[in-house]
Amino acid sequence: MNKKQQPVEAVGVEPSEPDTLFGLSFGSVSRARQFMLAINDLARGQKLDLVDAVLVVKDADDRVRVLETIDPQPGRTALTGAMWTGLLGLIVGGPVGWIAGLGIGAGIGVISAKVIDLGIPDEWVTWFKEAVHTDSATVIVLAGQINQEALSAEVGRFPGARLMHTTVDSEAFAALNSQRVDGATTA
Repeated sequence: MNKKQQPVEAVGVEPSEPDTLFGLSFGSVSRARQFMLAINDLARGQKLDLVDAVLVVKDADDRVRVLETIDPQPGRTALTGAMWTGLLGLIVGGPVGWIAGLGIGAGIGVISAKVIDLGIPDEWVTWFKEAVHTDSATVIVLAGQINQEALSAEVGRFPGARLMHTTVDSEAFAALNSQRVDGATTA
């Protein structure tokens, strides 16, 4: 998401509920992406207060790719930093300042992307990277307020999804589990 969205109050939930983390694993990347779109639709419809969503994909060779929606990515941040400090360097120091600004800005961009942690904590992303099965994709969702009924209905549209972990309370977990979600660990 490129635009910064203001938090919205989810309909049908208490505002004092703590953040909830859950991860659903799918047999294909396309199903996982469809679920991410469904979660975004729930957020747009004010059925949940989406804080962050992360897609973790492990291929047949056990290589893991992570797509974070709100944490800054090192490549993009380096490019942005290089562009702005290069421009400033060009204005202040001419061609030499431009080259120095590019290098300094890129370095600062990469470092800041590694240090800044928004949304789902890196420790959880690392845990899911290790827990995800080969040839599958896992969607990790961090949400504030959740309309459990709407979430359960949405999860029900994805038979065969495997609940990897959740911090959802036991009643809500039972509702999610009844929607044909297989196995999980709870906090």
